[in-house]
Amino acid sequence: MDALSGAGPRRARCSLGAASPGARAAAAPWARFSAWLECVCVVTFDLELGQALELVYPSDFRLTDKEVGPGPPGSSRGPDLSRPSPSFLCFRKAASATCPSLTPTQCSGQRSPWHAEDRHYNSGAPVSLQREPAHYFGYVYFRQVKDSSVKRGYFQKSLVLVSRLPFVRLFQALLSLIAPEYFSKPAPCLEAVCSEIDEWPAPVPGQTLNLPVMGVVLQVHIPSRVDKPEYSPPKPCSHENLLPAPVILTSVHELDLFRCFQPVLTHVQTLWELMLLGEPLVVLAPSPAVSSELVLALISCLQPLKFCCDYRPYFTIHDSEFKEFTTRTQAPPNVVLGVTNPFFIKTLQHWPHILRVGEPKMAGEVGLSFAQGAWGLGLGAPRVLSCGTEVQHRVCSVGDLPKQVKLKKPSRLKTLDTKPGLYTAYSAHLHRDKALLKRLLKGLQKKKPWDTQTALLRRHLLELTQSFIIPLEHYMASLMPLQKNITAWKTPPQIRPFRQDDFLRSLEHAGPQLTCILKGDWLGLYRRFFKSPHFDGWYRQRHKEMAQKLEALHLEAICEAQNIETWMKDKSEVEVVDLVLKLREKLVQAQGHQLPVKEATLQRAQLYIETVIGSLPKDLQAVLCPP
Repeated sequence: MDALSGAGPRRARCSLGAASPGARAAAAPWARFSAWLECVCVVTFDLELGQALELVYPSDFRLTDKEVGPGPPGSSRGPDLSRPSPSFLCFRKAASATCPSLTPTQCSGQRSPWHAEDRHYNSGAPVSLQREPAHYFGYVYFRQVKDSSVKRGYFQKSLVLVSRLPFVRLFQALLSLIAPEYFSKPAPCLEAVCSEIDEWPAPVPGQTLNLPVMGVVLQVHIPSRVDKPEYSPPKPCSHENLLPAPVILTSVHELDLFRCFQPVLTHVQTLWELMLLGEPLVVLAPSPAVSSELVLALISCLQPLKFCCDYRPYFTIHDSEFKEFTTRTQAPPNVVLGVTNPFFIKTLQHWPHILRVGEPKMAGEVGLSFAQGAWGLGLGAPRVLSCGTEVQHRVCSVGDLPKQVKLKKPSRLKTLDTKPGLYTAYSAHLHRDKALLKRLLKGLQKKKPWDTQTALLRRHLLELTQSFIIPLEHYMASLMPLQKNITAWKTPPQIRPFRQDDFLRSLEHAGPQLTCILKGDWLGLYRRFFKSPHFDGWYRQRHKEMAQKLEALHLEAICEAQNIETWMKDKSEVEVVDLVLKLREKLVQAQGHQLPVKEATLQRAQLYIETVIGSLPKDLQAVLCPP
């Protein structure tokens, strides 16, 4: 059995090692390879030894003993695929998985020198697709086939791609090409593939690239901050006569939202609010594949807003945070957990939100149907949003309406056979968009392609997020000092503080009602948002960008000043040296792509520095410009 486990990242606190600076610096040929991947790993599962890291390529990428770790307890009885050891949670997946994901593992060591271009990439990439500075993403292809020569009767091995890029779709496609060939021709195939990747151009936001591998050319568009957020396929490259014809990936990162959300379509808006507020949520699914993709779909609901909480698309009782997450002595952390073990229903019963989805039942062509239901009301019990999960024929009758929510008693959460549903006491602030649901159902009845359904759902979530964020952006922009108040020879004015009450008052005339037809308690949603990690993450990022813009405007004001010699006449040497140091600091920031300034401004700043230094005594010149 082959399982492609490349749906995306899953978080854990183990740390992958990195090549020593000297070792990788000398290995210049791998500079392009490392722009895409850190390494490729092969993990084998032995009955006697448990998990074993069989291969890491390139070979100079080192994993420490702590990262590799011992085999599972009782490994003499063979590896239990549903209960991986802590050290290999980042590598192995259950045999039933079709596309679960890996945790970006936390990297505690120093970063390798070949990531010097990270700032350049991140400056042009959307915040949700920037390179992770402290985590790796892993993508796994797991193979399990019968083998009578093995005591347990199965050959079990995983091929793992480790990267800092959250390009789920790209690496999933790459694995589907590499893995089958690797399992038939192990070593030569892996070496050849890594050499091909080492010839790829670096990922540059906004560019469409042709990536040859295994006789196939993958054509991908690297998303940019200036790209329109609406769905659109990549524009063809200039290489029109490529042979073979390129395989065009419509996205390097986007999942099929409609397929992922099919059990919970009627509750997508409530789940969007829970994600926006950074609420702790447990997703209990029948397989790692369903768990992983649903968690990844949930965190993608907030795009273009960056998801600032932790998330674990496939969490097990062997994860190092198991005790931390299951303790009742403190409030649950802001984490989205994807689990498959029903044991978690009882262990995580104190978590405020638990989403359980059932096993899809295949019946002919893949499609979706819902059962009917009605709203139920009760007091003191969590609200249960029941989820339909039956998979039926693509043609749905008019009577196939979404099953509505019912309230169930909290005691039902204690049983392992708890029925599918969203168990929560949360009351949504916004009214449900019934028109969206009708359009999705109408699309099912007319047999519209799932890509069309996904585009509709993604556009709805995008517009909902944008309607929520735009008033915040407008208010934040009003806190920026006016450009006319930024002068060359004075310290630039400060960004005014964010005052929540002032912002809430501004919503009356500049709120989300201008761009969104949904009614509800928007003020209450904003008040809760202010307490969430996502507001903190958004505010820090925007304040940082504004501070950089302020520094850039100040640098431009200095460079546009025509009287620097006049300014220096009545200034002491200390003040002049201070100007040189500040200009140099701004220049270094700008050259490191941290300040949004033009190249002409940088050249003028360098000329000013030389002019100012030239006016100083020789001894100071020697200090500021050592040979």
